[in-house]
Amino acid sequence: MAIEVFNRYENKYLLDEAAFRPFYDRLLEYMELDEYNKQHPFYSISNLYFDTKDDALIRRSLAKPKYKEKLRLRAYGVPKPEGKAYLELKKKVFGLVNKRRTALRLPEAYEFVRTGEAPEPKDYMNLQVVSEIHYFLQRYDLEPKTYLAYDRKALFAIDDRDLRITFDTNIRHRRTELRLEAGDHGEQLLPSGLWLMEVKAEKTIPLWLARLLSEHRMFRTSFSKYGNEYRKHAASMKIKTEDSIYA
Repeated sequence: MAIEVFNRYENKYLLDEAAFRPFYDRLLEYMELDEYNKQHPFYSISNLYFDTKDDALIRRSLAKPKYKEKLRLRAYGVPKPEGKAYLELKKKVFGLVNKRRTALRLPEAYEFVRTGEAPEPKDYMNLQVVSEIHYFLQRYDLEPKTYLAYDRKALFAIDDRDLRITFDTNIRHRRTELRLEAGDHGEQLLPSGLWLMEVKAEKTIPLWLARLLSEHRMFRTSFSKYGNEYRKHAASMKIKTEDSIYA
């Protein structure tokens, strides 16, 4: 059974290339690469975000409430049309992130979200999470809204596997071909050379990490990939509307 449940705090930082390299090198004194990153410089993550017709979930999230939630479908690399992906329900309460996900085949995941009807149970599913997502889908009428992919480096603390730091770059997005199997192409979300670093920990971060963040003048930022993509899309639509008015 594919079961992954996370409860952790996530802090984000934006780094340019000049800041990334020395900080990353120092981290390697305390952390080790993810198993896949030991063989490859990056691994690719692709996501399909779902929302209501009027974008209620992301608009609520951008208002910074004490509680927010979202649903996405995630795959590693570009899956086959019948391949497996993870349908994830992600919630944030007073800064604590809870993520629950279940493996599904792509057609099962698409149909689940489209109809709100849970798929037939299979041995690779987490049925508890399927039930929770089913309840979520009774509350919201969702549709695919945007595709987001990025290349990732991931590190784990040598003495604490609950401490994880990821670096995402080449963040790309699109609002057409909203299927994970359609490829990982898209428009760049951030200028070239920027990295999004996320520090993920179940408890407070260790003293050595706090010291490194201070020494390298790393300051937390509020950055949501989907949130920034939505803002970019909304601004683009506003410009198109104004252009049509004055054409």
